[in-house]
Amino acid sequence: MIAIPSVYGRPSSQSPFLYSLRGRTVLSSFCPAFRWSGQPQLCNVNLLLPRRTRRLRVRALTESKEAEVTANGVDGTQYIPQPFSVNIPVGDRHILVETGHIGRQASGSVTVTDGETIVYTSVCLADIPSDPSDFFPLSVNYQERFSAAGRTSGGFFKREGRAKDHEVLICRLIDRPLRPTMPKGFYHETQILSWVLSYDGLHPPDCLAVTAAGIAVALSEVPNSKAIAGVRVGLVDNKFIVNPTTKEMEKSELDLVLAGTDSAILMIEGYCDFLPEEKLLQAVEVGQDAVRAICHEVEALVKKYGKPKMLEAIKLPPPELYRHVEEIAGDELGKLLQIRSKIARRKALSTLEEKVLAILTEEGYVNKDELSVAAETIPDLYEDDEEDDVVVVDGEVDEGDVHITPVSRKPLPLLFSEVDVKLVFKEVTSKFLRRRLVEEIAGDELGKLLQIRSKIARRKALSTLEEKVLAILTEEGYVNKDELSVAAETIPDLYEDDEEDDVVVVDGEVDEGDVHITPVSRKPLPLLFSEVDVKLVFKEVTSKFLRRRLVERGKRSDGRTPSEIRPINSRCGLLPRAHGSALFTRGETQSLAVVTLGDRQMAQRIDNLVDVDELKRFYLQYSFPPSCVGEVGRMGAPSRREIGHGMLAERALEPILPSEEDFPYTVRVESTITESNGSSSMASVCGGCLALQDAGVPVKCSVAGIAMGMVLDTKEFGGDGSPLILSDITGSEDASGDMDFKVAGNGNGITAFQMDIKVGGITLPIMKEALLQAKDGRKHVLDEMLKCSPPPSMKLSKYAPLIHIMKVKPEKVNIIIGSGGKKVKSIIEETGVEAIDTQDDGIVKITAKDLSSLEKSKAIIANLTMVPTIGDIYRNCEIKSIAPYGVFVEIAPGREGLCHISELSYDWLAKAEDAFKVGDRMDVKLIEINEKGQLRLSRRALLPDPNPEKPSGKQRTSGPTKENVSSQTSPDKATTKKIGGTAKSTLIEDGIQQPQEKGAPLKVTNPSKRNTSAQVGLVPEEKVLKRLVSSATDSPSLNKDKQKKSNSKAVSSVAGKDGTDLVKGEANIG
Repeated sequence: MIAIPSVYGRPSSQSPFLYSLRGRTVLSSFCPAFRWSGQPQLCNVNLLLPRRTRRLRVRALTESKEAEVTANGVDGTQYIPQPFSVNIPVGDRHILVETGHIGRQASGSVTVTDGETIVYTSVCLADIPSDPSDFFPLSVNYQERFSAAGRTSGGFFKREGRAKDHEVLICRLIDRPLRPTMPKGFYHETQILSWVLSYDGLHPPDCLAVTAAGIAVALSEVPNSKAIAGVRVGLVDNKFIVNPTTKEMEKSELDLVLAGTDSAILMIEGYCDFLPEEKLLQAVEVGQDAVRAICHEVEALVKKYGKPKMLEAIKLPPPELYRHVEEIAGDELGKLLQIRSKIARRKALSTLEEKVLAILTEEGYVNKDELSVAAETIPDLYEDDEEDDVVVVDGEVDEGDVHITPVSRKPLPLLFSEVDVKLVFKEVTSKFLRRRLVEEIAGDELGKLLQIRSKIARRKALSTLEEKVLAILTEEGYVNKDELSVAAETIPDLYEDDEEDDVVVVDGEVDEGDVHITPVSRKPLPLLFSEVDVKLVFKEVTSKFLRRRLVERGKRSDGRTPSEIRPINSRCGLLPRAHGSALFTRGETQSLAVVTLGDRQMAQRIDNLVDVDELKRFYLQYSFPPSCVGEVGRMGAPSRREIGHGMLAERALEPILPSEEDFPYTVRVESTITESNGSSSMASVCGGCLALQDAGVPVKCSVAGIAMGMVLDTKEFGGDGSPLILSDITGSEDASGDMDFKVAGNGNGITAFQMDIKVGGITLPIMKEALLQAKDGRKHVLDEMLKCSPPPSMKLSKYAPLIHIMKVKPEKVNIIIGSGGKKVKSIIEETGVEAIDTQDDGIVKITAKDLSSLEKSKAIIANLTMVPTIGDIYRNCEIKSIAPYGVFVEIAPGREGLCHISELSYDWLAKAEDAFKVGDRMDVKLIEINEKGQLRLSRRALLPDPNPEKPSGKQRTSGPTKENVSSQTSPDKATTKKIGGTAKSTLIEDGIQQPQEKGAPLKVTNPSKRNTSAQVGLVPEEKVLKRLVSSATDSPSLNKDKQKKSNSKAVSSVAGKDGTDLVKGEANIG
């Protein structure tokens, strides 16, 4: 944005540059708010250039391009990229690549379309390079716009904000294959931005984003080595599919994402369900063929429409610096790399690095050969027998005991700080015109550059001019023309001779008539290098020595062979209050894994593009604090590395978990890395597996993970040229090696894998060798995990919550919830359970901390959702209300029935109020259910008949009618029959159940044939036969032996009567 601040200081009226601008109107279009007043108001042109304290080189246009752009700007034309598109075959369909339509000011931008899914990606470069480092300054941002799917976020803030975890994972998929293609020495900050503009729910955008980023970089000015592309490979019905749809992925046994060039693989990441190594290699081959086809099309596109690469911006350290570092630190470096302790080795290497830095950046390094030659050949021009040797330097002349320092005839150059020059330059550019020196240097050229109409071309030209001004005023030195003429008149010639022309004495030369003597120092000039270059070279030399040791001696820093695994130690149950815990240690890498079990409310909710809120019942969270490597660092939100490592470990463990029907818990695993020296994500897999077993999760099998490394080119160090594969790599081997290949699984197959390449790429034979060596390593780790001491408990912790699963009719779910959730909240408050979760299919999950509260809530829900059956008898029921025609009796919480006045007694009653009042309790029997579901009860049916020999007509009609009895069927399809005015069931069970709680109604089921009226109380001598009711109709009066026959499922670690732990009604493992 262009701002127009007020002028703090009025520029000099004598400035010719000011007059040159006043007569022009070229700024009126560039600065719309520019207007003239009594005092000139000037437009502040923001060049968007960061302030730095060092002079850095900027990318400059060549003279021909600069002249062309300037000419285009002056004559009114502006360069606009021409739009074009191309269809590229991928699998069984094509993707559409378009450029020149959107983002034309970016260095490179493309839109890639697959079906109706569209991904837009742009690439931009900084004009000024960053400080040199060993890490390429590349940043990637990927965002899924909810508008792409025609919806908005479900959260409070409707605008997309911080990247979600799955977006971070896709950023890593884009970054990892691009980074190996970037050249060393290119330090211009590069930013890749990717957005999902349209999503059809069928074609995933992640692999499209990888391909789009590869094409955009290839079309831009970034000097990458080769174009890259990415694809996904699925396995459906034993057939590999390239870029499968979301529906096909639901049936796929493999989820493989592969990226690379036309000749090599750069990155793979995937998850599968114990897929053998041979199948995985076949999938990689299919994916590589698809990537190769895309890259060929992209390279043809780049040759035709790509921009010239910025090869001139690549700045490498001086070649001789590598030799100097090896000469200084070579012998000592070889010894330090043999130190086995990571911390001790790191400190020793840091000390050596400081020593090398001091020599090459401060003291100066003198080559031994040059030093010996200088001592022999350089004479002492000013040797005196009677005095000590004096070295003549800096132009001093030795005249006996008097030293004369000649004075140069030209004035001393003026030097200014870089920050001041930048500030002054910007003010001159925006016509503040308060610095006369900058005006003299840049005034004429600046007026021409401001006429360039193209924004990008004008910015580049101004950057080039600013760098020119910086070089003059901060390094070369600026001399005013007036001062130069005055100096020429006033400074005398110390060595003037009338017979010869004036000779300027410079650089220590001594004028002795016709002889000019240049004194030479007795020792050679020390070599000094920049600190950044020395650090970069020292790191590369250290890696070179480490690789050489691996190839020549076949031994690693800790003394292991290439295929040897570090010592492993593990223990479980070290945290008493956690539901499950394990400490896994492998060498100097250690992971503390903790498992927490919970209900559905603990599940992780994911707000994604599709209009469905995804709930994850299993998730792993990885933490890498700075203390694990003995350092001090920032603590805050998880980094992208932590998110990526956590997802890899999570997907490695996911295939071994039981289904939700078998184990209804939500499982959370926390992996905190307490020590790290390589392969911490694979330690999280091993520790997480042990912690799951310690928490009592019935896993299918054990899994382990291992990280593989490689030295690709062994000929450089005297090898036979074949790659050297390393098992269980450490941190230094990861940093100095060419590959980081993580593989997790068991002895039969793979569950997760991730590979990153730091060189040009690897081939399938190398990958096959690494997979087979990794399989042997996993088997060894699994054997060591079996030696865990103490071993996993294999049962639920007593501190884990209890979960009870009930199945009710779907139409009864609303009764449990109640109006606005009042009923379910009241049940939770009354019983003290943690949560009650209901599903539309009738599944009810009760989560409680103890068994008593679980039983209370289960009984209330059972009564609310019970299916009453004609012939059921309910004891101790409360009268809720009285009407002229009868009383309403509550037979279960929330369930009432009408006992008609004629069914209250054998005697005639004029009003129900005459014999009963609200709050009284009575025993009733269900005699009828009408078509509306209303219940008709009878008290008289349970009273003894006053005239047993002559039953009255009313007594005979008081029972249920034949149609009503025959129409009622129980949930288990048992039919009832009318026998002597009572319902007889085909299932008979002895005993009458007693109420569990004081004042609670009692439902009598299956009275024994042997029960008499004296034994039953108010039950008549008639035999009351009733079917067995399912758990959904059980009342709170059911005893424990009846509950065992219930269809409901209890998941807990509570011991049964026989002393066994029950999980879903079965004995728990372990």
